[in-house]
Amino acid sequence: MVRYYLIKGRVQGVGFRWFVHREAAELGLHGWVRNTDSGHVEVVASGEPEILEELKAALRKGSRGSRVDAVVEQELEPSEDETLGPFVIEGAW
Repeated sequence: MVRYYLIKGRVQGVGFRWFVHREAAELGLHGWVRNTDSGHVEVVASGEPEILEELKAALRKGSRGSRVDAVVEQELEPSEDETLGPFVIEGAW
């Protein structure tokens, strides 16, 4: 199963992408996390439904110093999984 998440709130400049990367890697998910130009963070993750629910719970909780106002979720086509590798942070140095 492949899901897209858009996380809104104070989620840039607070280590949120690193937090998501750590959580997703620990859960064994494939995908990526990145900042958006509009100040949000977006995530694409692939894995078993119950593992994705664990990630969603972590996204709602957020990292220390962040404030999550909303998590918008969308299911993607299973074929999206073919392009995903081990979980990475896009756009980080």
